[in-house]
Amino acid sequence: MTITPLNIPDVLLFSPKVWRDARGFFFESFRQDTFAQATGHAQPLVQDNHSRSQRGVLRGLHYQMPPHAQGKLVRVVEGEIFDVAVDLRQSHATFGQWVGQHLSADNALQLWIPPGFAHGFVTLSDHAQVLYKTTTYYAPQAECCIRWDDPTINIQWPKGITPQVSAKDEAGLAWEAAQKF
Repeated sequence: MTITPLNIPDVLLFSPKVWRDARGFFFESFRQDTFAQATGHAQPLVQDNHSRSQRGVLRGLHYQMPPHAQGKLVRVVEGEIFDVAVDLRQSHATFGQWVGQHLSADNALQLWIPPGFAHGFVTLSDHAQVLYKTTTYYAPQAECCIRWDDPTINIQWPKGITPQVSAKDEAGLAWEAAQKF
């Protein structure tokens, strides 16, 4: 497995070694020891989430406030998405910055988004199934949402996609009004 820091160094791209042949493929999608060494997060991941979305569905930008802040290890098992992390940690030099990565079933890449980040993605293929492991349990009382199209953050979502968002995500807060870490 190759682990690469992105432009925000705490956001990591995991590239597993994939063995492919005429029968299909095999790869180790998760190892707690490798994950803990790379991220410094020694506790086990506690919850698996699975979503299926059609082309253009945009989910996010979601996060949970302490003490329920979630780190997420995201991967795609069907289709392709553009996955985004926004740094909400006021004490970091990368505060307010975002990184994006194409994740797909074909490339088998996984994105580690540590606690202190908002997360969102848009589906680029006809359908996509996204799996992600979290560091803490879902806690609705700690849940927050920033608008996916906030001009201060200015995420450069892929062109040619008409976003479909939920009413909850449409009501997300502006960057200035959102809670930060």
